[in-house]
Amino acid sequence: MHNFFSIFEYAFMRRALIAGTVVALCAALLGVSLVLRRYAMIGDGLSHVAFGAVSVATALHLSPLWVAIPVVMLAAVLLLAAGEREGKRGDASVAMLSTASLAIGVLAMAGKSTDVYSYMFGSILAVRTEEMWLCLLLGAGVLVFFLLFRDRILSLTFDEGFARATGQRIGGVRLALALFTAVTVVLGMRLMGTLLISALVLFPAMSAMRICRRFGHVLTAAGIISAVCFIVGLCVSYAFDLAPGATVVAANLAVYALLSLVRR
Repeated sequence: MHNFFSIFEYAFMRRALIAGTVVALCAALLGVSLVLRRYAMIGDGLSHVAFGAVSVATALHLSPLWVAIPVVMLAAVLLLAAGEREGKRGDASVAMLSTASLAIGVLAMAGKSTDVYSYMFGSILAVRTEEMWLCLLLGAGVLVFFLLFRDRILSLTFDEGFARATGQRIGGVRLALALFTAVTVVLGMRLMGTLLISALVLFPAMSAMRICRRFGHVLTAAGIISAVCFIVGLCVSYAFDLAPGATVVAANLAVYALLSLVRR
């Protein structure tokens, strides 16, 4: 067990804390819209695509980050399009792409010395300075996006058909949501791991909806819950040598259970 108060003495912990908190905030804001539109599982599908892309890039000695980002962006656009076109059957597209990408990733890493465990469950040692700055840039972009297009995001989330009928241009907003989600998943996978990054999209939004009803209040509550749970989970992970993804999800689960009891 590490000394808890030494957490800020190390550069890798400061990078993980900054990058992870920003990613958690972005995932929560994007997750509110995705959950309300019944696209929550897209985050899980994109994380598996990211794992496959990172694995193939590593096997080919390419930059995992710069290979995964465009691949996952393309997958996000295709999955959202499939969900809107196929309705409930869109879940099948997500499941097929998820399992196929995971299988490709495992095969690509066969015989390699790469630590698959860190890709699956995350590592506080994985975040480099370059990735931290990318996370900060992503956070700024997501915040500006929600501030400028909040009304269109609201229309897209609750009644896309009505928004189109009234002449609102929401195609660009929908595309931006998909692309921001893709980048958030890729950057967050380093800390949270492939199997658990989608929890940052799902849990904060669901927790916020237990206590809030207005869209703006849900966004604010989800962001606060996600950031606090990430910080608590990361500190516990460091103190007890646990996988950060698991501790962050456990913190989110505890908050969701507590808020559910409070609501009752």
